[in-house]
Amino acid sequence: MTGASRRAADSARVVGEPPTRRAATVWLVGLAILLLAFNLRPAVTSLGAVLDDVRGDLGLSATAAGVLTTLPVLCFAAFGAAAPGLARRFGARRVIVVSVTAIMLGLLVRALAGNAVVFFVMTGLALAGMATGNVLLPAIVKRYFPRRVGRMTGLYTTSIAVGTTAAAAVTVPVGEVVGGWRGGLLVWGVTAGVAVIPWVLVLRADHAGVTSRGPGPEPAVPVPRMARVPLAWALAVYFGSQSLQAYAAFGWLPQIYRDAGFDPATAGLLLAVVPTLGIPVALALPMLAARRPDQRPYVVVCVAAFAAGYLGLMTVPATLPWLWVVLLGIGGGAFPLALVMIGLRARTPEGTVRLSGFAQSIGYVVAASGPVALGLLYDVTGGWTAPIGLLIGLLVPQLIAGLFAARPVYVEDVHTRKA
Repeated sequence: MTGASRRAADSARVVGEPPTRRAATVWLVGLAILLLAFNLRPAVTSLGAVLDDVRGDLGLSATAAGVLTTLPVLCFAAFGAAAPGLARRFGARRVIVVSVTAIMLGLLVRALAGNAVVFFVMTGLALAGMATGNVLLPAIVKRYFPRRVGRMTGLYTTSIAVGTTAAAAVTVPVGEVVGGWRGGLLVWGVTAGVAVIPWVLVLRADHAGVTSRGPGPEPAVPVPRMARVPLAWALAVYFGSQSLQAYAAFGWLPQIYRDAGFDPATAGLLLAVVPTLGIPVALALPMLAARRPDQRPYVVVCVAAFAAGYLGLMTVPATLPWLWVVLLGIGGGAFPLALVMIGLRARTPEGTVRLSGFAQSIGYVVAASGPVALGLLYDVTGGWTAPIGLLIGLLVPQLIAGLFAARPVYVEDVHTRKA
C-alpha cells in the first residue's frame, strides 16, 4: 500500500468524503496539527526570556513574577481537565478552533497590555487555549491517523520542541529590532494566527461524520471513567513525574552549573543542549515506540538516562558537563513517549481524549511541585546533593508507573472485563 493510499484509508474511517477530498483533508489536518503544536509553548518560553523587562515596565513585584512562572502549570492542569467535556459537547475540532483563537488573541493583546491586570488575564487566556490543545491533539491524531499514531506523535512533539526552543532563542533578538519586549512577544501572536487558518478549513471540510459528542465515531465499547482505571492512573503518574523532571531541570540547571564554577553564558549554553537534543529525540522515539506491542524498553532507557545524568551532576558536575546535559536530554524523551502511549493505550478517539485529559491534568499538578521542592531543599541544605537526590528518588515511581502503562492493554477493556 502506498503512502497516499494509506492516508486515504485512514481518513475513510472517519470522514465520508470522496477519495481525493479525503486525502486532501488528511494532509490539511496534518498541517493543522503541526502548526498548533508549534504554538503550544511560546507563551511560556518567550515570556521567560524577557521577564525582567516586563517586570520593570509593568511594575510587577517578585511575587507577581513568581505567579506568572507558575501560571502555565496551573492552567495546563485546570483547563486540560475541562477539555474532554468540552470536546464531547461541542466536538474536538470546534474546541480546537476556539483554543487556537484564544492563543492568538491572548498573545497579541498581552504584548500591548498597559497594566499588569490585562497582562495576567491575557496570559491566562492564551494558556487556556494551549491547555486544551495539549489534551485534544492526541485524540485528533487517533481519529485521522489511527495507523500512524507513532509517526504523527513524533512529528507534532518535534513541532512542540521547535516552538519551545525558537521562542526562547529569538524573542529577545526580535524585540531588539521591532520595539523591545512588546515586539518580541507580539510575534508569537502572529504565528498563532497562522495556525488558526488550517483549523478553520478543517472544520469547514468536516461536513460528514461530525457530531456534537466528540472527536470521532461512537466507541464500539463504553469508555469508563478514568478515575476507575489503574492504567489511567499509571499514565498520570508517569506523565506527572516526567513533567516534574523537565520543569526542575529548566528551572535549576543553570544555577547548578553556576554553583559548580561555570560562568552564566556557559551555564545557559549547557541548558540549551537539553531542548535542542529534545528535537531529534521527539521525532524518533514515538515512531520507534509505536512499532512495538509494548514500550517498556523505552521507559527503562529514559529513566536510566535521567539517573545517569543526575548522578553526574550530583558528584562531578564540572567533569564532562556536556555529557550530563546530553543524558538529561535523552531522559526528556519521556515526554513524547508519554504522549504516544496516551494514543496507544486507548482504542478510540473518545477514549484517547478522556485518557489525555485525565493524565495531563493530574500530571501537571504533580509537576508544579518540582521546582518549589528543589528550591526549598536547596535553601535548607545549602547545596545540590539533596535536591538532585530527590529527583533520583522520584525516578522510582516514574519507572514503576511507566512499566505498568507501557503494557499492550487499553482503557476501554475495563468494561470488557466486567461484562
